[in-house]
Amino acid sequence: MREFIVEADGGSRGNPGPAGYGSVVIDAATGETLMERAEYIGVATNNVAEYRGLLAGLRAAHELDPAASVHVRMDSKLVVEQMSGRWKIKHPDMKPLAMEAGRVYPPDQVTYEWIPRESNKHADRLANEAMDAGKRGEQWSAADSTAELDAAAAAAAVPEPVGPPGDAVAGAAKVRAALGSAAAGGSRSASAVSSSAAAEADVRAAKVVASPGWAPADMGAPATFVLLRHGETPLTPQKRFSGSGGTDPSLSDVGREQAERVAAALARRGTVQEILASPLTRTRETAAAVAERLRLDVTVEDGLRETDFGAWEGLTFAEVRERYPDDLNTWLSDPDAEPTGGGESFAATATRIAATRDKLVAAYAGRTVLLVTHVTPIKTFVRLALGAPPESLFRMELSAASLSAVAYYADGNASVRLFNDTSHLRP
Repeated sequence: MREFIVEADGGSRGNPGPAGYGSVVIDAATGETLMERAEYIGVATNNVAEYRGLLAGLRAAHELDPAASVHVRMDSKLVVEQMSGRWKIKHPDMKPLAMEAGRVYPPDQVTYEWIPRESNKHADRLANEAMDAGKRGEQWSAADSTAELDAAAAAAAVPEPVGPPGDAVAGAAKVRAALGSAAAGGSRSASAVSSSAAAEADVRAAKVVASPGWAPADMGAPATFVLLRHGETPLTPQKRFSGSGGTDPSLSDVGREQAERVAAALARRGTVQEILASPLTRTRETAAAVAERLRLDVTVEDGLRETDFGAWEGLTFAEVRERYPDDLNTWLSDPDAEPTGGGESFAATATRIAATRDKLVAAYAGRTVLLVTHVTPIKTFVRLALGAPPESLFRMELSAASLSAVAYYADGNASVRLFNDTSHLRP
């Protein structure tokens, strides 16, 4: 029995947004790439694109040998766990895709393995090339036409120049990889294609690289942080300072209901792939409610904790103004000022959040991660993304159990997608 490895990936720039998938079929014995599949699929979520990549990879393997055993490798824990039968599939957009994927091969011929994103670069590259083409307005796939596949087959037979690749060479290699091998589309062999077709492919690739335009370089799918403020505690409606140095209150009954409502809303969206939470009780309780609905684990991240408000913990703003008027005035005007009693300044909080952000962006590139945290960290994430001054923290309203979102790209740019959304809390 032949053995294939199918590596698949999908991405969405916006989640939902312009989406594409890529998949590759590999001979398990030789390591040879047998088929490539990729397609721009329009507007979809990351999870839908990943399922589409899986389905395309399985179908490509089935074309080669319906009796083969297939080992699927993906960096989507959600897809791997759901297709392995360990997690339930609740999202209406994913159920039919999962059922269709399950019918390509008998279940006993397919196994699934989660791999880190850096080990899934081939499929990831194909998915991003499909999304790039979609951005240019092309309804593109890795096997668009016989003519293109013939040109790609001929290009594959031309030896690469020795030495550092220039733009044209890199562009030609990209076209060859994107179009796939001749076997992928059943095109004629490379020997049957004239050398002029190969030259044409190289010229076409060079033009793609050299073409001026507004489109940025391919930065891949962003790391998207969905920022969830915890539900209410007994201190929240009283508007008391409640940071990381206080009594560490639990959620109130209202807060627990809010956590259930936001959990249901996130489950309907079906886009969250990982959950991280501040170490404080109220955030861990909120995260636990969401994790139960999404069937995900919660990772505690200390960098997401709330600011320490020192001696002001548990006091209202009016009480702080009455007891510590000078300290409060300084704190309101100077981001380096600490609350009375050695609390944490806004500048120190910003430094901590920036370091946490950088660490998480590197760890979760291309993924959608729920960060369950607090008022000051969420406002700081947004402030830093916008490049706004420190005083902007006082000009943002952030409700309990609200959702915000920021996307981070590989070039360091960020995009604020959502702020203080509480629509899920309405009856």
